[in-house]
Amino acid sequence: MNPSGSFKDNGMTAAFTHARLVGATRAACASTGNTSAAVALYSAVDGRIPAIVLVGSGKIAYGKLAQALDYGVRVLQVLGDFDTCMKRVQEVAKELKIYLMNSLNPFRLEGQKTIMFRILEGLRWEVPDWIVVPGGNLGNSSAFGKAFQELVETGLIPRPPRLAVINAAGADTLYRIVNEERIAWNDGRVDDEGIATFYNEMDAQNRRAHTLASAIEINRPVNLKKCLRALEWTDGVVEKVTDQEILDAKAQVGAGGFGCEPASAASVAGVRKLRQAGTIGRDDRVVCVLTGHALKDPHATVAYHTSDAEKLQADYGAYGVTGAAYANRPVVVEDNLDKIIAAIKA
Repeated sequence: MNPSGSFKDNGMTAAFTHARLVGATRAACASTGNTSAAVALYSAVDGRIPAIVLVGSGKIAYGKLAQALDYGVRVLQVLGDFDTCMKRVQEVAKELKIYLMNSLNPFRLEGQKTIMFRILEGLRWEVPDWIVVPGGNLGNSSAFGKAFQELVETGLIPRPPRLAVINAAGADTLYRIVNEERIAWNDGRVDDEGIATFYNEMDAQNRRAHTLASAIEINRPVNLKKCLRALEWTDGVVEKVTDQEILDAKAQVGAGGFGCEPASAASVAGVRKLRQAGTIGRDDRVVCVLTGHALKDPHATVAYHTSDAEKLQADYGAYGVTGAAYANRPVVVEDNLDKIIAAIKA
């Protein structure tokens, strides 16, 4: 039921169950926000496994930071980005023997597999043509691929849906590795040297992830190889979308009564792009996974709907956002009954 408001809860309940089984006394994670919120919530509910979360300085949406603080977890704001936090939390977990809650933990991915079970159940086990998901640390895409492989092997579904993983254009490691470097799972024979060369060049150019979709603002996805495996199993594709495309799609999702955080809308923006390219057919049945609740990042939502083009350019021009084609702008009206009625009728 996603009590913390994101898909992370599916993995976190499994991870905390395992942590208790093995006698863990503390837990830790690095986070762009949703993981820390879920860890904090389950730690508070469990009551026996206190947790520490590492978040990047200035790299977390307030809605998510508010959850971690409110649930009482110990928050360390590291002067760095998510990739820095991910490196350090692994060192901390090893040094202090703390249970690691990031998606390197296989029990996290086992929990996240269940998202696909529920989607198929909701579709009466009629397999869709496509599952489309945002790509950040690539835990979801890895877990979904594993779910489909196991469902096919057990005969519960005749074929897997095709998987589409959507990067933000400013955090497009998977897109570049798959579509430009042509690195694939290759039946387990991954080109490790090619991946290392890619990362070395990225570091040499000081190319850092930069996107308003903070949940997927990740340079070095820890589940890269598992995702490559999932793409091979499902004949999957990788696409990328701009922050402008993400925010426009987010507004359209909201207008449909769902609401989601920016990273979630990458899946919907990706479908539009793949449909325009002819990759997704007109009659294909498509499931987009919305990974986080609208209130996770209210600042981006309010700015999109209330800022004029000049202010959007000033505040978000660095992200390539210059307009709001689907803005639902509030109407300012005097405290006058006739004018209020006139505004309603306009």
